[in-house]
Amino acid sequence: MKKVVFVFTAVLLTTLIISCKNDSSEKNPSELNDPETIAEDLALGTSAEINSSQYLYVTAPSGLSLREFNNLQSEKLARMPYGTKVKIVNAEINPTMTVDGIRGGMHEIEYNHKKGYAFNGYLSKYFPPELDISAKGYASELQQYFPEVSYSNETGGSVTNPSTTETLILPNAEWHEAFYIAQRLFDFPKEFQFPPQIGKKTEVIADKKPKKNVWKSELQISRNDDGLEHILYVYNSEKFDSTVRIEKQDNSMKLSRIEIIK
Repeated sequence: MKKVVFVFTAVLLTTLIISCKNDSSEKNPSELNDPETIAEDLALGTSAEINSSQYLYVTAPSGLSLREFNNLQSEKLARMPYGTKVKIVNAEINPTMTVDGIRGGMHEIEYNHKKGYAFNGYLSKYFPPELDISAKGYASELQQYFPEVSYSNETGGSVTNPSTTETLILPNAEWHEAFYIAQRLFDFPKEFQFPPQIGKKTEVIADKKPKKNVWKSELQISRNDDGLEHILYVYNSEKFDSTVRIEKQDNSMKLSRIEIIK
């Protein structure tokens, strides 16, 4: 009899142990989607992962509207200034609209304790450069969150006309992201808008209000059958010449500036 009781007890204990292991290793599907569970998982990630997955930055020079619903006709809840950091609540992966030649959709975001929707074509994982920051300084700041960003600087030219070439590589960036970053970083007129990706093979857009002693200030746009090929900002003045080039390189955007002192 004692032997029977012992065997029964052993079986019962084994069953309880297996049951406990199953409870600890499997989660209910509803628990996997629980905000607190997700927050704990994100907390274990690196700062780069959190920055790129949870937060984006406004790149529209004049600011971006926060809307009540996920369409451009719904009520505006707020105006988010250029450079504003917003939290992503739900991301719209598929492009559903085109705004100023940029294809995208409406992300659900949180801004200033308000939830609403914003066009993701003007949202970027890359925070915009501060005013008067150097390209090297900006690259250094980006690399703290995105180590794959690269920067190089080369000198050349002659003794009388020395030149400097700076190059910034932004992995997985889009044309419009690169354009607005280059515009602010290399200080070409804010009046220039991001050019449509489809259009004439070549196009030149002149600066309508050039500064004094500036001989040339213009955008030179080149397109192919797939869209944009490169965008140049050409600046010639009494003291120096500068050319900013924006182009796609594999899965990255390449921004470069050549400056020649006269």
